[in-house]
Amino acid sequence: MSSASSPAATSMSVPRTGFNTLPLLIALFCLLWSYAFVAGKIGVTDCPPLILLAARFSLAGVLILGISWLRRDQWDLTWRDAAVFAVLGVANNALYLGLGYTGLKTVSAGLGALIVSANPVFTAMLAAMFLGETMTLRKVVGLVLGIVGVAFIVWHRMKVGTDSPHGILFTLASLASIVAGTVLFKLLAPKGSLWIGNGIQNIAGGLAVMPFAFTLSSVGDIVPSMRLAGAFAFLVLGGSILAYLLWFHLLKVCGATAASAYHFLMPPLGMLFAYLVLGEHVEFRDLLGIVPVALGIYLVTRPTAPAKVRAA
Repeated sequence: MSSASSPAATSMSVPRTGFNTLPLLIALFCLLWSYAFVAGKIGVTDCPPLILLAARFSLAGVLILGISWLRRDQWDLTWRDAAVFAVLGVANNALYLGLGYTGLKTVSAGLGALIVSANPVFTAMLAAMFLGETMTLRKVVGLVLGIVGVAFIVWHRMKVGTDSPHGILFTLASLASIVAGTVLFKLLAPKGSLWIGNGIQNIAGGLAVMPFAFTLSSVGDIVPSMRLAGAFAFLVLGGSILAYLLWFHLLKVCGATAASAYHFLMPPLGMLFAYLVLGEHVEFRDLLGIVPVALGIYLVTRPTAPAKVRAA
């Protein structure tokens, strides 16, 4: 979770008399996306990362396309659109999550969410270069504040010394993949149903990961458990289906820079969930980074006031 009317970022126009559902969609997306790091950490504890992802993507894609067939949804994608969604499946699914889940083997869920939250910074720079999105002083200040908040939390977390440099490198590569996927979605602008497109993306991601999963991993390493089943169910339904559908929708209505800015919320939310579910260590100083992060999101995503027309 299709194309924008122009390469420049646009804000969603909501009638004053109607109920604005966008804040609710943003909140749901942030909760699902941040909790996915915790579910992923649980999953890779009991199952090899690539096998987990190959099964996740394949099942999600089959469910989406199967539901579309049962509902007799109209296939309104051209071959070009289908190919674009397949490419996004490699970037947003196979590479982003394949590298990220490999990193989660030796990196805490909180730090994993933290590193990926740098997405808005690189997305904003690339969007200004390739998508024609305006980089105003307000956006620059907001992005800097987001960086400061995230860096403050990262610095404090790294002092604990419990995260592997090897895992951090995989997570940084994961970050590069989601940034590339974000810009490609806006640049290639596939048309048609986001629902069906997400199904194609998942099938493509599953097919891309599967050869590596069964070459580099063993099914015998899977430890069946209820927590693995619960994590897998959430990752399929809440992550691959609902969260990605919301993500594509936010990219469409908010623009790449504004939509990506919400990733700054992932560190505090990810650490909160990791603390509540996994018992990962969190200190008060970690949470201080939320203040500049929240202010940075406000500055980046606040709609630009329309210019006043002077009467003749």
